[in-house]
Amino acid sequence: MSWFPPLDPASWPTTAEAATAMQDELRPLICERTPPGAQFRTVAGLDSAYADTGAVAAAVVVLAAGTLRPVSSAVAHGVAGFPYVPGLLAFREIPATLAALEKLDAAPDLLVCDGQGLAHPRRFGLACHLGLLTGVPTIGVAKTVWGDYAEPGPERGATADITLEGAVVGRALRTRTGVKPVFVSVGHHIDLDTACAQVLALTPRYRLPETTRQADRLCRAALRTADYSGSTP
Repeated sequence: MSWFPPLDPASWPTTAEAATAMQDELRPLICERTPPGAQFRTVAGLDSAYADTGAVAAAVVVLAAGTLRPVSSAVAHGVAGFPYVPGLLAFREIPATLAALEKLDAAPDLLVCDGQGLAHPRRFGLACHLGLLTGVPTIGVAKTVWGDYAEPGPERGATADITLEGAVVGRALRTRTGVKPVFVSVGHHIDLDTACAQVLALTPRYRLPETTRQADRLCRAALRTADYSGSTP
């Protein structure tokens, strides 16, 4: 049995207009607070890889927070049913991502997406959508930024607010001294201070979180070796 409500394909948008309307409708439901007493013992990284044909492989890698060693992983294959549209990544990635998450025996304590949360043109990126669908605290950690920010200090742990129309929507976080920052934003059920602390804990050696690095490797390998001859969207 799934540990989150299943996605209803009939309710999933098929046009950019419908997807934008869904983001606007769901945005007020986002919670920017960490649940009292929350402990993040397991942290999952999520990523997807695509072929030119539209084939997709979505991967989830669950790490033990204390050691950053893998404790579980899963992959799901399919065909992207939504085109690539900037700002609407969630509608392309979520069906296969949920299928991968459903293969896990239990919910991780925290989800880390390779994408945006509130630092998004409509304040509702991939991390927000996944957090609402699963009910699990979720962070967006992106390699590029939507919004304005000042360059943070050069040392590891330095931050600078990301703003959109004057509102703080995330932070530029320096995870390696002298290296370009990553861009952290709340997805759901977590506050920004906690999100940044978790990302720093996940980056002991590299710019990107270890969750993202391992999920990226897994989905790329899965895409290379998959047979999509019988896949359906």
